[in-house]
Amino acid sequence: MEQNDFFKNKNVFNVLFEAASEGIIVVDASQTVIAANGAAEIMFGYEKGELLGQPLNLLIPRNYRPNHGKHFNHFLKNSEKRQMGHGRDLHGLKKDGAKFPVEAGLNPFEIDGKEYVMSLIIDITVRKENQRQIRELNTQLEEKIQVRTKELQESVEKLQSVNLNLEDEIQKRKAAERKIKDALQKEKELNELKTKFLSLVSHEFKTPLSGILTSATLAEKYTKTEQQEKREKHLGTIRNKVHYLNNILNDFLSIERLETGKGQYKYTSFSLKRLINEVVYNANITLKHGQEISYPKDIEDRMLYQDEKILELILSNLLGNAIKYSPEDTLIKFRVKAAEKQVSFVVEDEGIGIPEKDQKHIFERYFRAENALLDQGTGIGLNIAKTHLENLGGSINFVSKQNKGTTFTVKVPILTP
Repeated sequence: MEQNDFFKNKNVFNVLFEAASEGIIVVDASQTVIAANGAAEIMFGYEKGELLGQPLNLLIPRNYRPNHGKHFNHFLKNSEKRQMGHGRDLHGLKKDGAKFPVEAGLNPFEIDGKEYVMSLIIDITVRKENQRQIRELNTQLEEKIQVRTKELQESVEKLQSVNLNLEDEIQKRKAAERKIKDALQKEKELNELKTKFLSLVSHEFKTPLSGILTSATLAEKYTKTEQQEKREKHLGTIRNKVHYLNNILNDFLSIERLETGKGQYKYTSFSLKRLINEVVYNANITLKHGQEISYPKDIEDRMLYQDEKILELILSNLLGNAIKYSPEDTLIKFRVKAAEKQVSFVVEDEGIGIPEKDQKHIFERYFRAENALLDQGTGIGLNIAKTHLENLGGSINFVSKQNKGTTFTVKVPILTP
């Protein structure tokens, strides 16, 4: 199949396909390359257009080729979007024979009855090197801990042998030893946290971006009036994923502000009713089939004096979680009660709930309950919400039962300008 036969609208294709910084390769059912963007050609060391019509095995190291055909046919038969080689190290093969580590997300689709697979490929050579350096640093830190511990132990033993009157000095040395151990341990945990954060950002951004690119490309193919429903389906996917990415960015920016001391709050007077309508309107975009949000449409309006954007971020996070962790055809209740000095927000769902053994960790950063590990998410939203609420003089708590649902309650003081 010629490239022009596959992508009829060349201008749209160039914007969506060639502008992507990641490598993108499209193959047909016979594993023949029918499209490759500039980033992919540069990544694998080929000239423009040189990959077209070539077998996919050309880009796969020889030791992986025998089983690749079987894996590809199984994947095409099941037609599911997923990350390729999950839990295994993947490598690509350059034209000059050099191997390099990659991540690849696979997206099957069908046009005019023919099956294709779009692969979003990322060169992770730099990340692998960073991880190697971090592991090496951790090893050095552990060695330092052992050396420091041995030195301190020797000092303590010498002091004990000199005179029992030096007991006070020994205690001071032990305290110093504990401080050194704690400092080195915190430094090690920080390095591990940075590695986890980089991996998390890569995964959480790559998956929705791949979905947006695929939906945008397919929506452009439906040009006839009777295909409007199919267009709307792909446009809805794009809206949902853009909204998801926006929420992730807001979470990451909130972490940066809190940790660098830039978390100053902007207190203004605003309408409670407007806040509720804005939060519900944004949440409605991400509702699953048959889901509905019940909220106080006719609530008595009143003015609040607080940080409006932070409250909107917190409530949007709670409603987003209720939608994500609840099945289709369920009701999500959003209740609001405004007293003289305090306003309460309650979000109740009929979702998967939080296992009892995980509940004590639910506000820890990057923690995710065991029954939510397969869903998209960063594990930072509730941590940010709790930190902001404590800074604003408010509180957050919850009750939950696994497979029955969860109810979060947020309380915020009504301040005076």
